[in-house]
Amino acid sequence: MKKSYGVSNGGFVASTDDLKAKQNGIEIGEPTPAEGETPPDGENRDTWGHGIEFLMSCISMSVGLGNIWRFPFVAYENGGGAFLIPYIIVLVIVGKPMYFLEMILGQFTSRSSVKIWSVSPFFRGIGIGQMVGTCSVISYYCSMIGLTLNYFFSSFQAELPWSRCREEWGDNCVDSKPNPNQTNNFTQGISSSELYFMKEVLKAKDQIDDGIGVPDWKLTLWLLLAWVMVFVVICRGVKSSGKVAYFLAIFPYVVMITLLIRACTLEGSGEGILFFIRPQFSELLNPKVWKEAVVQCFFSLATGMGPIIMFSSYNQFSHNVYRDAMIVTTLDTFTSLLGGITMFAILGNLAHNLNAHITEVVKVGSGLAFISYPDAISKFDWVPQLFAVLFFFMLLVLGLGSVVALVSAVVTVLRDQFPKVVYWKMALIVSSTLFLVGLIYTTPGGQWMLDLVDHYGGTFLIFALAIVELVAIFWVYGLGDFVMDTQFMCKRYVGPYWRYCWALVTPVFMLIIFVYHMASLKPLTFGSSDYPDEAHVAGWILFAIGMVQLPLWAVYAVGCKTPVYDSLRQSLRPTDEWGPKNPKIYLEWKQFKADLKGRNAQINSQKNYSKRLVALRNFFGIYSY
Repeated sequence: MKKSYGVSNGGFVASTDDLKAKQNGIEIGEPTPAEGETPPDGENRDTWGHGIEFLMSCISMSVGLGNIWRFPFVAYENGGGAFLIPYIIVLVIVGKPMYFLEMILGQFTSRSSVKIWSVSPFFRGIGIGQMVGTCSVISYYCSMIGLTLNYFFSSFQAELPWSRCREEWGDNCVDSKPNPNQTNNFTQGISSSELYFMKEVLKAKDQIDDGIGVPDWKLTLWLLLAWVMVFVVICRGVKSSGKVAYFLAIFPYVVMITLLIRACTLEGSGEGILFFIRPQFSELLNPKVWKEAVVQCFFSLATGMGPIIMFSSYNQFSHNVYRDAMIVTTLDTFTSLLGGITMFAILGNLAHNLNAHITEVVKVGSGLAFISYPDAISKFDWVPQLFAVLFFFMLLVLGLGSVVALVSAVVTVLRDQFPKVVYWKMALIVSSTLFLVGLIYTTPGGQWMLDLVDHYGGTFLIFALAIVELVAIFWVYGLGDFVMDTQFMCKRYVGPYWRYCWALVTPVFMLIIFVYHMASLKPLTFGSSDYPDEAHVAGWILFAIGMVQLPLWAVYAVGCKTPVYDSLRQSLRPTDEWGPKNPKIYLEWKQFKADLKGRNAQINSQKNYSKRLVALRNFFGIYSY
């Protein structure tokens, strides 16, 4: 039976068959798998035990450390409450379209973030370059989990080890825990929490001109434990990670709400919250604020990195990804706001206790999680150990949820290339390799390396490849064809909001931000210290390794065939591997597109549309159903 599709001003509307079902009292819930929806040719590809496992996995992936320790400081540094305006706008015109796009790509093809480029082999380098960026992020993300494990187990001591000064730290140290025998002068001294983090945990170097040093054995063991935990979660694929996702997605909210209630009862918390949400509207005209909003959106949602495509590739073909994309992107923003309010309530109390301005107690980057908050928790009157345990366990769960998705994306890409390798063995190889790479973050100069890799291999590289990804899908493969593919899979009409964002608004906006970033690019610094020239060279090499994948695989796709022009055109077109993996659904999809194109050609001819108007309607996927 052919379906008739309604037209809406935006978003999706239900098909007429669905509307009739609802009118007849049939509840429209989780779509049932299509007939014969099993892997063809004996290929053994896992699927989620239930659709809710996919949703929980996406939530645990996107709701991570970036919502708790990165978002609050980025917002504070870029206009406070005013930052929320560009952040929400960026979420609407970049975050949601990108997230939905990658969910569609994975589910439609049941393939990894590299295999999906059968849609246009010329751009296969995008998927491989994204894996370079993803591995860069994973390498330092796990080091953060190692630090979290360190603090988590240290929180069980009779007295929090960072709450008191030690003799070897000098006279400039100020106890984080209130000490009646000591005058707390934060502006002249350094808190014991900061000295504990820098001297006891990191053994950090002030400069790396003479090298980053050798790995610290304690941090190495914590890093190893972090990787063991990651491997245990992913070793059986979605069968294991899907079950764990329930806990990874839900538990952090229990702790966050508990901390929020406690934080709001602290003296001075109101001032901290007001500082966080008080807008500085002058910052809205600053292009840097918009750039940071885009970067935060990418970092938080994990778009352009592969895990969204990987997770959705394990879905049944008829799964409702539209619903899940809306839930995850909205919940991610809510969590960022919840985390920001909670953390600035704690910082407000810290500023009150120290009789200092809140700007003096905020530390950037990892310092926010491992200096400012531990310092504030040590000042709690009632069982500070309990709140320390809860806080760092929450960070541990958030970090694991995100890094499990990232590592699984890499394992899936490699497994799709080498299907004969057992999944757990591939997971072990990836985990072991990235553990060895992560040893650079356990050195005294590790935090320097973390910022360097994040800048060049994480943010910078992933941002650039995401722009090329949008161009490849919507300007080379074609928005019109992608709209038909989406409609066939989702059984919903694709509204103007999605079509115009995908083809124009999102890529143009991101390109403007990227050009601004390149034009205003300044040498990276670590705090107030400059990196040596060798570090910048290493950073640019890392960026180049990711970007050079584009021309390398483009040349490979074109090959040495003549004439070159015909070979180039062929490399830009989809191969026979593009489309649903199931043979029956594949044939239905081909017939659906042929019928739809034929019907629209007939309607265009009857209405005597000009060639220019027909081309415009076809490009934007404006079809008559």
